[in-house]
Amino acid sequence: MIASLKGVLESVAEESAVVDVSGVGYLVFCSGHTLANLPQPGEAVRFVVETHVREDHIHLYGFAEPGERDWFRLLTTVQGVGAKVALAILSALGPEELVQAVAAQDKAAVSRANGVGPKLAGRIVLELKDKVGNLVPAALPQAAAGSAPAGGDSEDAISALVNLGFQRTDAFGAVARAGQKLGEDAGVDALIRAGLQELSQ
Repeated sequence: MIASLKGVLESVAEESAVVDVSGVGYLVFCSGHTLANLPQPGEAVRFVVETHVREDHIHLYGFAEPGERDWFRLLTTVQGVGAKVALAILSALGPEELVQAVAAQDKAAVSRANGVGPKLAGRIVLELKDKVGNLVPAALPQAAAGSAPAGGDSEDAISALVNLGFQRTDAFGAVARAGQKLGEDAGVDALIRAGLQELSQ
């Protein structure tokens, strides 16, 4: 199994790239995020690779970073999410955005990806909610991984911020950070006020 490729970037297409490794050109399927961060053709490039072996083909999926590959693996465990849909999701949302969207159960954010309807987006955020803990980037507050209470005052505060026009993922993160600062006994009003302050920064 191929775990990584390092060589010279030969060409870039809409959904893939070709990397020349010692005279052999490897076709690597990539997310939009990875493709956007590639160097110019002719320059050195390295991919973290996930290899899929099937009866009729061997496909290489390349990523700029291990975190994106880990998300690819996790997404493809959800029924209805194949490699192509997983790449579409990773093109629409980076790893940090995915952590927040899943933790916030934000179906709308996930459904921005091509080929992902509301039903599939709902299945993704539901099935992956308890699995995102190991994929939380160090820069994100732990509350964004779902450690903030999902119900009660926090959920009421999130709903209030959504009703004010904020995206659910942003509202979730703001209330989670507010809850960390204010403590477990913070009421809805306090969480809303502190959440608004977080969103205004």
